[in-house]
Amino acid sequence: MAVLRPEPRDDDEPAEAAGLVALPPPDPSDTTADLFPGAPGDRPGLHVRLFGSHEFFHLWLVQVVSSVGDWLGFAAIILLASEVGSNGGAGAISLVMAARIVPGFFFGPLAGVLVDRWDRKRTMVACDLGRAAVVATLPFVDDLSGLVVASLALEMLTLLWAPAKDASVPHLVPQGHLTTANSLSLAAAYGTFPFASLLFALLAGVSVWLSGIEALGVLRLDQMSLAFYVDVATFVFAALMVRTLPLPARPRSARRAGDSRVDWARTIHELQEGWRYIFINHTVRAVNLGLATGLIGGGMLIPLGAVFSTEVLGAGAAGYGLFTTALGFGVATGVVLVSAVQRRIDKARAFAGALFVAGGALIAGASTSRLGPAAAFVFLMGMSVGPVYVLGFVLLQEEVDDELRGRVFSSLNTLVRLCVLVSMVAGPLLAAFLGGLAGSLTGGAVEVAGVTIGVPGVRLALWLGGLIIVVAGVVATHSVRSGERSRAAVTSPHPSRHRP
Repeated sequence: MAVLRPEPRDDDEPAEAAGLVALPPPDPSDTTADLFPGAPGDRPGLHVRLFGSHEFFHLWLVQVVSSVGDWLGFAAIILLASEVGSNGGAGAISLVMAARIVPGFFFGPLAGVLVDRWDRKRTMVACDLGRAAVVATLPFVDDLSGLVVASLALEMLTLLWAPAKDASVPHLVPQGHLTTANSLSLAAAYGTFPFASLLFALLAGVSVWLSGIEALGVLRLDQMSLAFYVDVATFVFAALMVRTLPLPARPRSARRAGDSRVDWARTIHELQEGWRYIFINHTVRAVNLGLATGLIGGGMLIPLGAVFSTEVLGAGAAGYGLFTTALGFGVATGVVLVSAVQRRIDKARAFAGALFVAGGALIAGASTSRLGPAAAFVFLMGMSVGPVYVLGFVLLQEEVDDELRGRVFSSLNTLVRLCVLVSMVAGPLLAAFLGGLAGSLTGGAVEVAGVTIGVPGVRLALWLGGLIIVVAGVVATHSVRSGERSRAAVTSPHPSRHRP
């Protein structure tokens, strides 16, 4: 049931002093009509039951619209890079993509400190308007340097917006609805890609019609520019919607500090505090290591899937397309299932268990030489990867105090970026190295129980990737159990704990 919250106040005045009366927690058996006389009906609306609250529904709409704009802008930036670059634009595209990845390693941790210090709602609004301003200049960029600078600016603003959004979700939905909320956020982020692709194709026809209007010639209304303008509109829409959300005005610690000047000693201390918390809190450590390390293994499937389909299965591009489809549907299925059973599972143990299943599925899929079973195991892997992502975010939102949440999510984003980059680069290199090593040692095949198994480099690399995910599951399980033992020791009623 949706939780009604008062408007946030900027002071620390006690509720009693302000004339407010603290209400006892509602009885679960009460209906909406019992709790709120005059409310229409005995149950909240469908969108409230699904999203947890009106406020999160608004935030989800922001994510849907922004994601469509992001995918449009991404496609248009690739197109622009190919136009302003030389030799087909391949080098320009790589440079622009580097400008979108590299800032996360340096600015990401600092962004978490700033998000915890600043007003998160104002931060998100400012970032949306800033990104709208940057994207609005892209139709008039004619050189690679300008595109790289714009990409850097966009990425730095996104690095502030993302942890501010993730840290704000627990303020908008009841705690028991966090799993569903994160599942919906995942769907908003990646499920909008097909719609954005269709819209980008439709913009080509619209641009032909608009190009005939001379008064609009100054806007350069081709397909690429129209995509940028739509992206600008999505950012403005997001800023207006976020501005209405009832989020706390500012973290309490920042209000007590009494100033907003840049204090680098304090900033470094807060950064260290966030990283220290990640390592000393068992659940947070399990989630960060599990998600980040698991992505090193799982991320290898992206660059190596096409090679495996061609060299091992003989299915070529069609087989790789089946892999990506199976992975996508598997993720969607896993997200729906974990949302349905969220109240009946131990989230920490389910997170670690999902890592084991994902690693085992990747190993099994890489071991087969037929397309059907390989696609089935990829589907199973996707069913596990979805819950890993969703449960990981839920555990962090439940475990981490609000004053540290921005730093923890920013650190997680930095680790994820690093591990994905490592998997993309290391996967093909490992396949080449292991293939050469296996060829020299075994001739490219081994015999097990009378069965000859080919060991090309791509299969060995995927086996290693699956093993890395399993190891991540072992580490996460150990960390979760250590946390359970620590909490049990603290709450133990043993007489030795009460000795004077």
